[in-house]
Amino acid sequence: MTSSGSDKRLFWACFISLIATAFGFVIRTMIIADWGKEFGLTETQKGEIFGVGLWPFAISIVLFSLVIDRIGYGRAMIFAFVCHVLSAVITIFATGYWSLYIGTFICALANGTIEAVINPVVATVFAKEKTKWLNILHAGWPGGLVLGGLITLVMNSFAGGGGEGEAAAAATIGGLALWKCKVMLILLPTIAYGILMIGCKFPISERVSAGVSYKDMLKESGFAGAAIVVALIVWEVGRVIEAAGLQEGWFTAAAVASYASYVKIGVIGLITLAYGLYVQSIGRPMFVFLLLVMIPLATTELGTDSWITPLMETKMNENGLAGIWVLIYTSAIMMVLRFFAGPIVHRISPLGLLCGSSVIAAAGLVAISYSTTLGTIFLAATLYGLGKSFFWPTMLGVVAEQFPKGGALTLNTMGGVGMLGVGVIGASFLGYLQDSRVTTQLEAKDPEVYARVVSADEKTWVMSWATGPYKALDAAKLGAENAEKQAEVKSLTAEVQQSSLRTVAILPVIMFACFAALLGYFMSRGGYKPAEVGGGGHH
Repeated sequence: MTSSGSDKRLFWACFISLIATAFGFVIRTMIIADWGKEFGLTETQKGEIFGVGLWPFAISIVLFSLVIDRIGYGRAMIFAFVCHVLSAVITIFATGYWSLYIGTFICALANGTIEAVINPVVATVFAKEKTKWLNILHAGWPGGLVLGGLITLVMNSFAGGGGEGEAAAAATIGGLALWKCKVMLILLPTIAYGILMIGCKFPISERVSAGVSYKDMLKESGFAGAAIVVALIVWEVGRVIEAAGLQEGWFTAAAVASYASYVKIGVIGLITLAYGLYVQSIGRPMFVFLLLVMIPLATTELGTDSWITPLMETKMNENGLAGIWVLIYTSAIMMVLRFFAGPIVHRISPLGLLCGSSVIAAAGLVAISYSTTLGTIFLAATLYGLGKSFFWPTMLGVVAEQFPKGGALTLNTMGGVGMLGVGVIGASFLGYLQDSRVTTQLEAKDPEVYARVVSADEKTWVMSWATGPYKALDAAKLGAENAEKQAEVKSLTAEVQQSSLRTVAILPVIMFACFAALLGYFMSRGGYKPAEVGGGGHH
């Protein structure tokens, strides 16, 4: 790090702002079960709330990346600060699914804005060691997961141990619902980064200082890159509008079934065509390829982390610990390893690191899905933690090193697509797997109980066009069953939830094949080397 006190203050402000985003994430994973009980949410609705905590990130990170060099990093951080505070207030006073959804949406906008600022700032300040310092910066994420998770566990003890299980939704501290107290924690790192940012001087981006034009920056992403981003955003925003419109009676289900997809495809086509005509570039093929790989990468890390607490809650409770300990443990591994990424990257290159990480993560996910005792759970979690540690920042490092002319846009578009992929598809997919498999297996095992406890209404999710609608357990109907039947259904649910991680393990296997192909490409050209901002690089 440079000796400049201003640079150090700026780096740590960026670091703590990332801790704030992690607080929002880990707290949401710990209280989603409470929300489910209090507001009657299905597993897929929980997945949609997890998702909206991620995909709006892409809206703010992409939009701010387009204008960040003009409006300034400082103004963007003010916007993030206001959104974080507003999100906490709305969530604390939530009355149901949609207020939870909106509060989480605003938090995601804040998180995306923060990443739109901190990634190009750190890549500019440490232009010669981008991958190393982006990994150190992103140690703030797992650091926030660990700190936020531990604080909430302490709060559970103050509330009489009501942090998980049946009594969770009714637990209080000082008369205030425990889950609301946990939401208020987000304000702690938010106030801290807000104070630290006061008086910070932000650097001029590498792209701007090198004289690369705004249009040349847009060309790096090109028509193909824009198509991926716009398609993911429009499809999910369209789904939200459809759901709200059906609920409020703005239009009929028949109209949605007949015209919604055509409208979304039309909007996607118009926006990407306009972008393509302006930039007159299809985009760098390698960059577009990495955008597609980012979707399974983000789902492997963030999608799994979103669900790991409720997925492992039953097995961990059977062994006397809260489910959140799996996330805290794997996050602690991430935090430590990211601080020491520099020597590893220097020895095996960023792509070699991504290849190895993919193999280890796949093995870890499969192992967790079969684990039953504390020893096997934490051994498997060690593998998963080692595997996921370097995914996100190393991918950003590769983009920063190979596409410096893309400036903030290419760097942040990569993060945006990652959040979009897991937010639109990944998190909801994990929820869908649980809902659909539980009801299918319950119908085969006990048709009579199935008829009594499964909702008669068919539900849809973002990929219903491919999978068809699904049916979910009705919590109220299940509660009316005797204790024996409730226990049988809960046991089946826990088994299905844990086994779903085996399906997720397919994703890092796909990633390994992709990164190995890129590694082979660079080896054929003399090895991996960062591109110069004024040169063409390996594109």
